[in-house]
Amino acid sequence: MKRVGRRFALLGLLLALSLTFLIPTYQPLYRALPSWVKKVLPDRGVVLGLDLQGGIHLVLEVEEDRAVEMMVERSVRAIQDWLAEKAISVESVDRTGPFRVTVRFPDEASKVDIQKALLEFPSFFEVEESSASNSLVYELREGEIKRVKDSTISQALETIRNRVDQFGVAEPMIQRQGLKQIVVQLPGIKEPKRAKALIQETAMLEFKLLDESNQLALELPRRVPKGKERDIVKLFQDRLPEEDEILFERVVERDGGREYRVPYLVKKRVMLAGNVLSDARVAIGEFNDPYVSVTFDAKGAQEFERITAENVKKRMAIVLDNTVYSAPVIQERISGGRAQITGSFTMEEANDLAIALRAGALPAPLKIVQDLTVGPSLGRDSIEKGLRSTVIAGCLVVLFMVFYYRLAGVIATFALALNVVCLIGALAGLNATLTLPGIAGIILTIGMGVDSNVLIFERIREELRQGKPVRLAVDSGYDKALVTIIDAHVTTLITGLALFLFGTGPIKGFAVTLCLGIGINLFTALVGTKVVFDTINQRRRLERLSI
Repeated sequence: MKRVGRRFALLGLLLALSLTFLIPTYQPLYRALPSWVKKVLPDRGVVLGLDLQGGIHLVLEVEEDRAVEMMVERSVRAIQDWLAEKAISVESVDRTGPFRVTVRFPDEASKVDIQKALLEFPSFFEVEESSASNSLVYELREGEIKRVKDSTISQALETIRNRVDQFGVAEPMIQRQGLKQIVVQLPGIKEPKRAKALIQETAMLEFKLLDESNQLALELPRRVPKGKERDIVKLFQDRLPEEDEILFERVVERDGGREYRVPYLVKKRVMLAGNVLSDARVAIGEFNDPYVSVTFDAKGAQEFERITAENVKKRMAIVLDNTVYSAPVIQERISGGRAQITGSFTMEEANDLAIALRAGALPAPLKIVQDLTVGPSLGRDSIEKGLRSTVIAGCLVVLFMVFYYRLAGVIATFALALNVVCLIGALAGLNATLTLPGIAGIILTIGMGVDSNVLIFERIREELRQGKPVRLAVDSGYDKALVTIIDAHVTTLITGLALFLFGTGPIKGFAVTLCLGIGINLFTALVGTKVVFDTINQRRRLERLSI
């Protein structure tokens, strides 16, 4: 009797744990609990997947070639700085192709010095030279191109994951697909447009000086209507210096909210890039306008102080993704490693910008290849159909078991109900995501639970036909069915684990419920029903068994 009591206690503990883990699913009850209880319990309960609660499904393509071009552009600036540091005279250093850099020098005497200096850039190799034009041409090595492309995908994955985590989406799915695509699923998202804009934003922060000494800067209009930026660039294209570019600041009028653009003549050379940022926070300005306060790391702070000291009384543009956010005059040397990004921000826009800067810039632009939005009505419909199919399947199974196996069928129904409650409780405790394929896995688990009981009951029937007493027939039936049940469950478990390890998205949702259901079903089939039979046998000596 002690062994039966222990098994009953174990079943009760399992049921209590499952119901406890389900409490956070019912938020009004969860919020009423004391804080010390909330610390022990999972905070979300059963989490519904994208197909059940709605959300967005994006397939993004990383523009790898653009990433390589950006790497070559950075190398151009690095080569310029390196040659200047070595006091080697050059006329220009330019990117003359997707992967090519051309160095032009004034005389033949500089050529050898340049070749020696560029040995410090092993990613490039010299492809041609022309003594007539006094130039050297270098190209990025094939192995380096492949490395940049691979690292671009990995960095984009990590950057998107950081942004989504800070955006506050529960149970997102972000993974690589194919050679250069990334799949992003955000279930339960309330602002899909904002989320997509945040994910796609390159967030390439750059500090550049304005070219105010050029006459063209004075001829630019003070303001440009929104949408007319290309017309202005075309108008001044022929007179635009090679080392300059025209960028625009977005301005929103306080009265009326009308939006326009302010053009600036900006030097292409990047004085400081955003990869030296250590933090970005939203703050409130003097007129209750939100702005983004950025903090540089040690190297960035030192460089920012040097740049501001060398360019006092000059204007520096703070550029994000080729858009000027502000262009203040440098009044004095700025130490301490802090700067402000101001603009016509709403609090939401400032917060999204801070998130993007904290998470880091994307290594290359992203292009949306597929964009699917699942509405909550579709999710609600899926839940209703899934629950309906589960209830119908459960009722049919219960009716069959009770009709065919009588009292034993009632006992099997008890084990079945325990199986489902424990399975959903386990999903809640593990913060697993329940998807439509997951509901299919629950239905399959119900079928496997019935299958286990059928094997046991048929074995018991065989023993009873041989004239054995009820108690011995039950024990023998369980013993003889044990190996078959374990074999069937283990092979299915191996399949479920393979689906979980190698599957993606819906396949994983199915595999999670299947694997959990198999483990719980083994316990309920071999322990749950057996303890009920043993209790009946101990309380009253059965001469016949309703099976």
